[in-house]
Amino acid sequence: MLGYQLLLLSLIDFQEGYRLVEKKINLWLHELVRMIPNLFLSAILLVLGLIVAKWLRKMTEVLFLKISPNRTLANLFASILQIFFIGITLFTVLSILKLDKAVTSILAGAGIVGLALAFAFQDIAANFISGIFISFRRPFHIGNIVKIGGYMGKVEEVNLRDTIVLTFQGQMVIIPNKEVFQNPIENYSLLGKRRMDLSIGVSYGEDLRRVMEITLDAVKNIEGLVTPQDTSMFYQEFGDSSINFTLRLWVRSPEQLAYLQAGSEAIIRIKEAYDQHDIMIPFPIRTIDFGIKGGTPLSEMPLNFPGDDR
Repeated sequence: MLGYQLLLLSLIDFQEGYRLVEKKINLWLHELVRMIPNLFLSAILLVLGLIVAKWLRKMTEVLFLKISPNRTLANLFASILQIFFIGITLFTVLSILKLDKAVTSILAGAGIVGLALAFAFQDIAANFISGIFISFRRPFHIGNIVKIGGYMGKVEEVNLRDTIVLTFQGQMVIIPNKEVFQNPIENYSLLGKRRMDLSIGVSYGEDLRRVMEITLDAVKNIEGLVTPQDTSMFYQEFGDSSINFTLRLWVRSPEQLAYLQAGSEAIIRIKEAYDQHDIMIPFPIRTIDFGIKGGTPLSEMPLNFPGDDR
């Protein structure tokens, strides 16, 4: 009898559970039927949104390349715009499906994740943003001779995170774009020529006008220099043992090899011209005074020779 009662109670519980499940399934089916128009509308909107996002990406690349030739930056901006438009489409679809709470949760989560990433990767973000500004400003191009942060050489590559410079010593230097953007940039290729300043000194006994004439005549036909009219010479100071002047030469090419060859040839020709015209480039002169206060004049100092017992 007891077993029969237990079996009857179990059967009643099963029937009650079955009715609850059936009721829930019917409710879901009812909601599904009621949501069919919204589902069709959401599907159509999602497909159209993806098509428009793809078209928008292509148009953005074309328009951006007319502003800047940097294809990497164009692809980046086009991708960002495409993802942004797809995000708007997804949020609209979720709203049509009456999943507002899911939209709110996604936005809140995205904000928290974005804030955490901003703190974690602030240096990378700074280099990235600096790379974007450099791409727009374009202070130099690939192949330019530049000096950035103490490094001088030829620009080999410019990307969104760093700039690669090949120094004249043969070293590849990777400079973060934040450093490039915040520091002065010396671009030796913008003018298409490069100036060289040679510091020279001549004896006090020389005729300075004659020295100027001979010096300018010595360097006027050097191969690789700009026209002689661009060469100038200025006396600057009375040195310890010479009158010093600066000779300014303009090399036609900003390349380092041409620069060094022109400077070397100028020094050789100036030395040969000075030797030919007996112009003296004096050595530094030092005077030793043994008679200062508290000391002994050189004339009063005894002379001691090796083996002298006196």
